[in-house]
Amino acid sequence: MQAVILRKTKGLVVENLPLPQPDEDQVLVKVLYTGFCGSDHSLIENEGTPDGIILGHEVCGMVIEAGRKVRGVRPGTRVIIRPTFCQTCPGCLSGRPQLCSNNRRSIGIGDLPGGFAEFILAYPRMLIPVPEQVDSKNAALTELCAVSLHGIRVSGRETGSASVLGGGAIGLSLVKLLKLHNFFPIVVSEPMKEKRKLALEFGADIVIDPLTENLVLQGYTITKGAGFNVVFECSGRKGLVPEAMNLAGPAGTICQLSVVYENIEINPAVLMFKELKLTAAYGNTHEENRQCLRWMSEGKLDVRPLITDMIALDELPQVYKERIHIGKTIKVLVHIGE
Repeated sequence: MQAVILRKTKGLVVENLPLPQPDEDQVLVKVLYTGFCGSDHSLIENEGTPDGIILGHEVCGMVIEAGRKVRGVRPGTRVIIRPTFCQTCPGCLSGRPQLCSNNRRSIGIGDLPGGFAEFILAYPRMLIPVPEQVDSKNAALTELCAVSLHGIRVSGRETGSASVLGGGAIGLSLVKLLKLHNFFPIVVSEPMKEKRKLALEFGADIVIDPLTENLVLQGYTITKGAGFNVVFECSGRKGLVPEAMNLAGPAGTICQLSVVYENIEINPAVLMFKELKLTAAYGNTHEENRQCLRWMSEGKLDVRPLITDMIALDELPQVYKERIHIGKTIKVLVHIGE
């Protein structure tokens, strides 16, 4: 089979590998589509990422074969693939299966090869069936939406005014979810004109160009001096966390959705005098993925307009160098199988 592999000295390369054979408790999945995630970019650029890894975890595929001990999984079923959880560790018992610490299995970002390949192996607990009404392209982006849904739930806010800092794939999918939850106004800060335009199409009420406008001043003008009930940091820029704290109103919430590896300096007095809640959301749950698939099947959620590049698997190394790495894309979807 064909796969795109990360090699230390070469970067992403296309190689031919033997077709994986499922163990008795595994399933073989034919990959249909795989989305390129920001975490894939981080892993490619991280010197500590192991040599020879196959990335890609935003997968929609079809079950081809099940091991002899597998029950309840039928070949021909379209699925998305999520990490396992044990239901017995402290993370699971706290109601956060995405924080499972007991032999957690995952594709692309964990111990199993990922979806930048024609076929992958997975375990039955990792599979979530895709409803018949849901297009496979949309299904491959379900996890992206589930990240946003998880962020809303972690924030503890069910409605109110919301600011989204960063109009990338996460920020834009978040706008869709905030709209579904009837947040108002939804204000997006994003320097790229194309992303601001898409934010409006996705349901944002107001967009701000932070390069030409004073973000905090505009925020307080829009909210008539109240500040935002919740601010979601989706840009990955460490300097925007203090900015988010300034944007939030009294008893407001700041939720970090992007990954920032650097230390961030904040003023605890701002937290104290506003009684702010500063939190972060990591990953998502099976249930959140199922909910997003239900919304897709009902026609309430469609994030296919995020796709700026639909490419073949063997195009990925070049597209990474020429478009993804330098920030020219919103969402790249790799079309691998029929």
